[in-house]
Amino acid sequence: LSHALIAVPFTLGYTLVLLGTGLYTHLGDPGTVRDLLVGSSTDVAHLSQRPLLTLLVSALWAVGGITSPYLLAFPLVLGALERRVGAVRTAGVFLLGHVLATLLTELPVAASVAVGHLPASSLRRLDYGVSYGLIACAAALAGLLPPRRRWALLGGIGLALAAGSLVDIDPLTGWGHAFALLIGVVCWPYIRRNARWRPSSNGGDGAGRRFAHSERASGNT
Repeated sequence: LSHALIAVPFTLGYTLVLLGTGLYTHLGDPGTVRDLLVGSSTDVAHLSQRPLLTLLVSALWAVGGITSPYLLAFPLVLGALERRVGAVRTAGVFLLGHVLATLLTELPVAASVAVGHLPASSLRRLDYGVSYGLIACAAALAGLLPPRRRWALLGGIGLALAAGSLVDIDPLTGWGHAFALLIGVVCWPYIRRNARWRPSSNGGDGAGRRFAHSERASGNT
């Protein structure tokens, strides 16, 4: 168990942060928690004032706090990806999904307000959490699986997002999740180059796992 945890330092460290902030949302002063979440929101108003800080702090929370389903999925998905591509690439996919999906949803809002298609109140909304980065990592992980499991995972993600859209009436969040899924798929060539094993074209499992050249070169067998 200890070896498995050491093998995924990014996932382990990040999960502990999310557990800490999740506990605080339930045990902390409700007014203070509300202020922190509003201040962490990646809406246009905050992004225009302090973009880097806003993008960073918004990813320190899981929607729903300690009871969030993201806290269960997060270590499973990122841990599986990190074991195959390493901490740096896992962090890269997560950040790419988090940042790009946020910008792709919020920049059109800013443009629509500027031309008068949306009211100025649209510049402020509550939007935070790790879902964009998590979905991007899940989609990226699918690219390392054998074909049957790959499309099953992508289909499962799609169904989960569709079901979630029926509960969450915010269309921007839905678009952000769709963008994050696409970003994860676009990352396939990037993560496959140095993955510890790669998918077989015949859909098998054990026989389809081929170690990357970088692994063989380092003497790992």
